[in-house]
Amino acid sequence: MPEHPARVAAIDCGTNSIRLLISDIGSDDKTDLLREMRIVRLGQDVDRTGHLAEEAIARTLQAIREYAELIAMFGVTDVRFCATSAMRDADNGADLEDAVEEILGVRPVVLAGLDEARASFLGATRGLDQGRTLVVDIGGGSTEIVVGTGEEIEWSVSLDIGSVRLTERFLAGDPAPVNEVTACMEYLDKVLTPVVSQIRPVGAIVGVAGTVTTVAAHSLALPSYDSSVIHGARLALDDVSGACLSLVQMSVADRRALPFMHPGRADVIGGGALILDRLVELLPLETDTLVVSEHDILDGIAWDMVSA
Repeated sequence: MPEHPARVAAIDCGTNSIRLLISDIGSDDKTDLLREMRIVRLGQDVDRTGHLAEEAIARTLQAIREYAELIAMFGVTDVRFCATSAMRDADNGADLEDAVEEILGVRPVVLAGLDEARASFLGATRGLDQGRTLVVDIGGGSTEIVVGTGEEIEWSVSLDIGSVRLTERFLAGDPAPVNEVTACMEYLDKVLTPVVSQIRPVGAIVGVAGTVTTVAAHSLALPSYDSSVIHGARLALDDVSGACLSLVQMSVADRRALPFMHPGRADVIGGGALILDRLVELLPLETDTLVVSEHDILDGIAWDMVSA
């Protein structure tokens, strides 16, 4: 590890959003200088077509050009660009990889599902001292579930269920009618039940990423999105389920009117909320509380950059 802090930039290119973290990282401490997010919906229709749409690529490259300017402004010494579910699934991902390399000078790393799970766990749990922990990371195209203690991962899985994917498959109505919601929940139970049966009961659960943090903001009835309140919040699981089902039943316009809702998340939060609701119901938990973390795969990518 470096003796002096390294200034690094980590980029997480997901199905719904692309995010940037610039940090100064030493051997055992990290000072975050900038966090940015753009909703670019790179995974638009990928579940159906297996192909990145031209307009989705254009939105993503525009965000990357903006990030390149910020990276240069902050004098970053090392950049890592990681892509997840949408790029794993798309048959034309190499075209985007070429364009990213031309803009940033680094080749994107397309993370396998289990590598994504590992990075999410390390980012979420570093600095927490709560023993054996289960981390849930609900993304736009996939969901990762990881169990571990400290930096030792005991079990993990990456599932092709996410807020964008489920919305496109099941939730066409606005608001989604009961039959669509029921079909989505039945599908989730079918996917999740054999998976969660592999997990020994666990005493702590941490939730990360935009679905979880938005549900937390709703549960807390925040007057605006406030990371300082959301990060580390401890929510009763019953309240989490109530907030999830409340969001599912709203129209997109009503969700967008919520003071904490990112407008680019309003149309797909229902799919993500159903995943969280079913996980809270089905996971073998020995706790009645969900811990919410604003630290996630992005932080895990950053820590990995200085751990080699």
